[in-house]
Amino acid sequence: MRAAVRARHRRRAVKHFMKIVFCSLICLLLLSECGQPKGTVLGKAPSGQPQTVLAVRAGTAPAKFILTGVMIEKCPTAGCWFRLRDSTGVIKVDTKSAGFVVVNVPLETKITVAGKVVAEGNDVQIEATGICY
Repeated sequence: MRAAVRARHRRRAVKHFMKIVFCSLICLLLLSECGQPKGTVLGKAPSGQPQTVLAVRAGTAPAKFILTGVMIEKCPTAGCWFRLRDSTGVIKVDTKSAGFVVVNVPLETKITVAGKVVAEGNDVQIEATGICY
């Protein structure tokens, strides 16, 4: 009788151990994904504290900054520029000098842009150094 009880106890212990091992493996797999960068990067990866279009237009953004918004329009032929909309406005982003184009990026995609402000006549635009979408 004792042998049967011990065998049953061992089976429960093994099942419990296997559940713990399985759950641990699942947790490790999930945690390993957390450190991976999300999305596609073109040019240099944007990093830093996001600014707003309003701050860029007002001149209160730092010399190099990042913006986050949605691409609402892009160059229909070469993809060398696009317009980015955030909650404060819309601004044109030029990608020519960064050496990449946004031809394959769909409209209405959320984009983070790194760049600097350049004046074009009475208007300002961003000269991108990189984007992530």
